[in-house]
Amino acid sequence: MANNNGNSNDSKMSREERGRKGGEATAENHDKDFYQDIGRKGGEARSQNDNDNNSSNGRGRNSND
Repeated sequence: MANNNGNSNDSKMSREERGRKGGEATAENHDKDFYQDIGRKGGEARSQNDNDNNSSNGRGRNSND
C-alpha cells in the first residue's frame, strides 16, 4: 500500500507519547492556578456525584452493613 504522508507505521507517535506531549504543551500555557482550579472543580463534581449515588440507594459509599 502506498504511504502518502512519508511516515511508516514504526514512526507514528504512540498514544502515550501524544498524551505526554499534550500535557507538556498544556503545562507551558497554564500556571499553577489553572491546575488548582480544575482540581477543585473535579473534586466538587466527584463529591456531588457521590452524594447523588448515595442518596439514591440509601447507603454510604463504603457501607458494608
